[in-house]
Amino acid sequence: MTAPLLSARGLSKSYRSRAAGLVRALDGVSLDVAPGETLGIVGESGSGKTTLGRLIARLEEPDAGTIAFDGEDWLALSGHALRRRRRDLQMVFQDPKGSLNPRLTVGAQVREPLRVQALVAPREIPARVRELLEQVGLEGDTAARFPAQLSGGQRQRVAIARALASAPKLLVCDEPLSALDVSVAAQIVNLLLELREKTGVALIVISHDLAAVSRLADRVAVVFAGRVVEEGPAAEVLSAPRHPFTAALLDARPAPPGVASRTPPRQAAVDAASPGEGCPFVPRCPIARPRCRQEDPPLSEVSPGRRAACFFPAEVRPRSG
Repeated sequence: MTAPLLSARGLSKSYRSRAAGLVRALDGVSLDVAPGETLGIVGESGSGKTTLGRLIARLEEPDAGTIAFDGEDWLALSGHALRRRRRDLQMVFQDPKGSLNPRLTVGAQVREPLRVQALVAPREIPARVRELLEQVGLEGDTAARFPAQLSGGQRQRVAIARALASAPKLLVCDEPLSALDVSVAAQIVNLLLELREKTGVALIVISHDLAAVSRLADRVAVVFAGRVVEEGPAAEVLSAPRHPFTAALLDARPAPPGVASRTPPRQAAVDAASPGEGCPFVPRCPIARPRCRQEDPPLSEVSPGRRAACFFPAEVRPRSG
């Protein structure tokens, strides 16, 4: 088997809240990403998806756990060594309006990583900037414009072009579609598919949009209350879930025009500061048994290539299924 490009083991992260004390955002998350693969990370708001992406990108440091990236201990790098390797792992943020500097032209922002990392000769930078903008579907003369002069979709394309400037091996996309309308989001999905095909870049796509994830991802990791509760091939996980939370996410999808809306999943708060014993999904689980209230199910293999943190995976059914 090909060695993973990225391998995270036991990642945990807590934040101190004035109201709730110590709140666990991530609790022992492990995952792998192969070269050229797309991993979708899905879950509800507050599940820990964005925290996971930020830890992988070294924008924050984990409290515990390890990350190996391209054969190196990613968490051990610092200073010049970290700056040098950052070219291989880039991030695209949720809000392109907020992630771009409004005072700099598009060209200046795409040019910056080329200059800082000394990736091309200074005389070649203008041509490379134009090439990157054209690669993401923008006219070369967009370089002279400011972010405020662009649409939301164009700004996200600029953000992607900037991330691609260093020819990364892994691109972490944190909710790259949520600030866009439906038609523009579809264009960005097509763009990511095209870029993956042309460049071979691996992707981690963090998203609420299950339809987009089903198109983009080879595999999916479902995150609930700071843990991965299901993982496997995207087509299988999103058609035949083996964890009740995954089924609830599928039931919460918007209904197609002319079709009655599905009944939303039962809601019950999970205390991230003090989750208690048993499975954390018990308050919302339609198939919970006494065992579920007493034991916390581990993430275990339920079929070849599929893992789920559920004692009764064969009984999981989406309400729509």
